[in-house]
Amino acid sequence: MEISENIKRYKEELGEKVSLVAISKTKPNSDLLEAYEGGQRLFGENKIQEMAEKWESLPKDIEWHMVGHVQRNKVKYMAPFVSLIHAVDSLKLLKEINKEAEKNERTISCLLQIKIAEEESKFGLDAEEAKEILASEEFSELKNIQVKGLMGMATFSDDEAKVRGEFDYLKSVYEDFKKKQTQFEILSMGMSGDYKIAVSCGSNMVRIGSAIFGERNYN
Repeated sequence: MEISENIKRYKEELGEKVSLVAISKTKPNSDLLEAYEGGQRLFGENKIQEMAEKWESLPKDIEWHMVGHVQRNKVKYMAPFVSLIHAVDSLKLLKEINKEAEKNERTISCLLQIKIAEEESKFGLDAEEAKEILASEEFSELKNIQVKGLMGMATFSDDEAKVRGEFDYLKSVYEDFKKKQTQFEILSMGMSGDYKIAVSCGSNMVRIGSAIFGERNYN
């Protein structure tokens, strides 16, 4: 019961104000069910096909979060069920999500990904690009999505001051946007290695995988 014990420990540590998304990519359904039996309902995946297969066979009160980079041609496969898409980084992707949400008679919640790390491998918008999207007429016409907040990934670094600076910056962007975007309620930042810093900087949603499920097997 180690997984469910891990879930319990994190929930107690984080408290009610911070949502825990259990990152279950590559993990078997049996591991997810153990977390589910421990009270976990938010699960995050980074591959749409894997998430769709798990959705088919696992309890239907699970909320599925797409946390990886999203290819527009794959949106249709998760549109019937996905609860929150974390890493939206373009207006084109928002339009595609809106189109598929409309087909499924749903409104899909999204987060805009802001690039806060220096690493080239990280995706995301800069704050001005995000602001322009939210202020655009094209965005205002998208009736089947709701942008609920922002997400970001800090530099993978042991330099706590650097990581804290990046999270502080994203928190300030979030607060600035929230003045006009009154529907904003989610600031998703922090993973297994840096979630404590993220929470201290104002995150209210963390994404934790290996610290719950153990190291991943990519074979």
